[in-house]
Amino acid sequence: MDLRVVGCHGGETPKHRTSAFVLDGRLTFDAGSLTSGLDLKSQLKLEVCLISHAHLDHIRDLATIADNRYQADAPPLLVGATKWTIAALKKHFFNGVIWPDFSKIPTSHGPTIQFVELVPEKVMRLAGFDVRAITVAHTIDASGFVVSSKHGSIAYSGDTGPTERLWEVLNDVPDLRALLIEVSFPNREQKLATISGHHTPRSLALDLRKLTHPKDVPTLLYHIKPVFQREVEGELAKLKSLNLSVPQLDDRYKI
Repeated sequence: MDLRVVGCHGGETPKHRTSAFVLDGRLTFDAGSLTSGLDLKSQLKLEVCLISHAHLDHIRDLATIADNRYQADAPPLLVGATKWTIAALKKHFFNGVIWPDFSKIPTSHGPTIQFVELVPEKVMRLAGFDVRAITVAHTIDASGFVVSSKHGSIAYSGDTGPTERLWEVLNDVPDLRALLIEVSFPNREQKLATISGHHTPRSLALDLRKLTHPKDVPTLLYHIKPVFQREVEGELAKLKSLNLSVPQLDDRYKI
């Protein structure tokens, strides 16, 4: 599997883009920077966008990619999310006020976007992948994802602080190849991280030790707030016995 880092930060500057990762050119984890980070050809190749939760930095570019795909008469983009998140997108985002409801605006192939409800822990086949949403701990309804193919599985945490069920599920995934896990704030901002449902390096290290099998899975850390980038990376470098790395924009990984 080919993983492309389109956006991997917890905020935006000219050198930072919000969360969006593309797997094999077909499936995305979140949509924070799909149009700001992908050329039009790559945007039109996408088949499925998994949305972890309804916060703006994870959904923003659904608006502009829907518009681009409509203009290009592209096939429907499947937007996979939980029932709660889909309802939030319909009410607050694709509502005809903030942005047109592209689920009701068709191309010649069908609706521009098509919502697909993901029931937590139920496997759904999308774009050739087996997709499972797993509930995680955030300030609103939020999910991580386990995405599997014949080549193995990759897990994405979405936004979360310390959580339990995700690790229980991952301990039963024998072909787990990589983790995409959030960390947002330095240790000195633990109170803010706890209130906002995010990790610090200290809380992340405790959570990662809940993964007992398989051992030493490569772990890519994303969602660091730009203001704290250097400080968080310094604290992460001090963590021992964990296979951690911090991706950069446009990095690519063979999973």
